[in-house]
Amino acid sequence: MSGDELAAVRSAAISLLTRAGIATPDVDAELLIGHVLDASRGRVQAAALAGAAVTEAEGARIRSAVERRAAREPLQHITGLAPFRSIELRVGPGVFVPRPESETVAQYAIDALTAAATTDPVGVDLGTGSGAIALAMATEVGHSRVYGVENSARAFVWTKQNFRRIAPDNATPVFVDLAQALPELDGAVDVVVSNPPYIPLGAVPRDPEVRLFDPEHALYGGADGLDVVRSVSATARRLLRAGGTLVLEHGEVQGADIRELLTVDGWNAAATHTDLLGRDRATTAIR
Repeated sequence: MSGDELAAVRSAAISLLTRAGIATPDVDAELLIGHVLDASRGRVQAAALAGAAVTEAEGARIRSAVERRAAREPLQHITGLAPFRSIELRVGPGVFVPRPESETVAQYAIDALTAAATTDPVGVDLGTGSGAIALAMATEVGHSRVYGVENSARAFVWTKQNFRRIAPDNATPVFVDLAQALPELDGAVDVVVSNPPYIPLGAVPRDPEVRLFDPEHALYGGADGLDVVRSVSATARRLLRAGGTLVLEHGEVQGADIRELLTVDGWNAAATHTDLLGRDRATTAIR
């Protein structure tokens, strides 16, 4: 790619990513080129059409980034950034990369937090990872107090970094086992949300980006995938006030099992909701 016109660089990148089986090769190519050139996708497209060129150094960096993506390293690991709703998170090895479908899950938590009867509602994100859902709640519901709880030391490095960077004064990261989280808030929380590990141990994720790069700690939830869901259910029942809301993200075939689990645990009005693609994605319940 070195010394070529940007249009040729872009075309070669798209071709390589297409052969590698990347679902959105044009988007990924333009984002990677933009990352190297410090430009938006729109600017990359406009510059390519205008006949702009790249330097040898820029071409080498673009080639390296595209080859990494062709090896199925997550785009977000290469750029170091993951957009989520209105915020941008730092991510890398050791932390689960937030997915667009989790934005819908965050919306259920934000809606419940906004509708809470208290003047200073409290939200807790159990297993916050990068901090995506917790920070979305804190930034979009400014009168709330939000706690992001994480129990992985590797993930918590990213949790702290994102809480510092985005810096809402109503959000607090907490490193503790989920079962022991925040006893000082027992019975005082309005919303508990969690995107727990929910893949059964015998299942193998289809996408190499997940299988090879996301931490196992964030993926696998025991023999049936629901071990951490059970723990979250118990912790949420302890934390939530009467009438408080639990929001759980899960796999598209787990809705019925999670509704049954929550009902047996004493939750009310368990209901499963779809994401933007019409797949079961989240279950809510009332304390």
